[in-house]
Amino acid sequence: MRILFVGFPESIHTARWIAQLADEDWDIHLFPVHDGPVHPDLKNVTVHSFYRTSPFGNNDRVTRKGLPWPVLRGRGKIKAALERTAPHLAVNSARLARAIRTLEPDVIHVMEMQHAGYLALDSFTQLGASISPCIYSSWGSDFYRYGNESNHQERIRDFLKLCDYYIADCHRDVLLARDFGFAGEVLGVLPVGGGFDLQYMGQFRQPLATRKTIALKGYHSDRLLGRALHALEALCACEDLLSDYEVIVYSADREVSEAVRRIAANGLRFRELSATSHDEMIKLMGRSRVALSIGLTDGTPNSLLEAMIMGAFPIQSATVSTAEWIDNGKNGFLVPPEDTDAIAAAIRKALSDDELLEEAARTNNTITTERIDCSIIKPQVIQMYKSVAASRHRSSGERIPAA
Repeated sequence: MRILFVGFPESIHTARWIAQLADEDWDIHLFPVHDGPVHPDLKNVTVHSFYRTSPFGNNDRVTRKGLPWPVLRGRGKIKAALERTAPHLAVNSARLARAIRTLEPDVIHVMEMQHAGYLALDSFTQLGASISPCIYSSWGSDFYRYGNESNHQERIRDFLKLCDYYIADCHRDVLLARDFGFAGEVLGVLPVGGGFDLQYMGQFRQPLATRKTIALKGYHSDRLLGRALHALEALCACEDLLSDYEVIVYSADREVSEAVRRIAANGLRFRELSATSHDEMIKLMGRSRVALSIGLTDGTPNSLLEAMIMGAFPIQSATVSTAEWIDNGKNGFLVPPEDTDAIAAAIRKALSDDELLEEAARTNNTITTERIDCSIIKPQVIQMYKSVAASRHRSSGERIPAA
């Protein structure tokens, strides 16, 4: 089977999802939504980059396709010249259309909407009727955030018309996809990176009594709509309870990094964890008593699932989707993302109630074992592709005409 993915080359979610297919001896291709580094965990994949070599360094476990231009000088000029010669076609969408024609994949899988989906929409428009079955999997807030913005609504609807199958990362988005006109088959509700190896992760899970760390996701920006600064303010309001704890901030943007340094300079044990690998995240959650991830919008956050697996008590924003995993006050807290007092109250409770945290850890262990263990998810994913590939020989409906 030949599968063409369209997605972010540097994303751990891309790498982990594709890794589920490693034992199938399938021909896997990735068309990246932008030039940049390839995630080090990505392997046995052909990456269709603009250039064959990357200025960011190569992952030698992938094969790169693209222009043979080994030096940095001249890269931008060549790409700009191509754009000038075909002003009515974006270079990337034309390249993706050409890759689809050349590869004739059994399945196209578009991972995420606003970058990968819109790119695929432009390419499908050029291709017209001869398109392989298309799976779309939503990430984060493809609908929940952008679906409320008028400049995105038409593109979302147009792209969904061309999708035959849909994988959601939360049940909330299945309903939203239908509201936007998706008429195809929903293949399931699965984490964006696929299942988790719970047996492997379990070796890093420490007893509650030894956990002296608080983990905080450090997003706070208009682009990602994180609200880590509110969480930092709430933590500082709980200073009287923090003497035995170290606060570790991961994935911090610049503003959050500066705030962490100011707080640390005042004597509190706050520090930033930079360049976090998946294993490092697992180990962090395995030694954390509390895991905070505060933002205005998201799907099912992987940080939430990792906290639940590793026994860290989750304090998350109430974004509808998080209630699919957390019974507020029992196996975690769901808080208003911009209510510092509510976040601080949740932190105080989590730092002072051992019985609550022990029971929450047992509950979360049961939930994650039943729902997201890779031994359950991986066979489902493989069967999905087999079923979708089989549909290639059946009509998948009328496509829009080529431009």
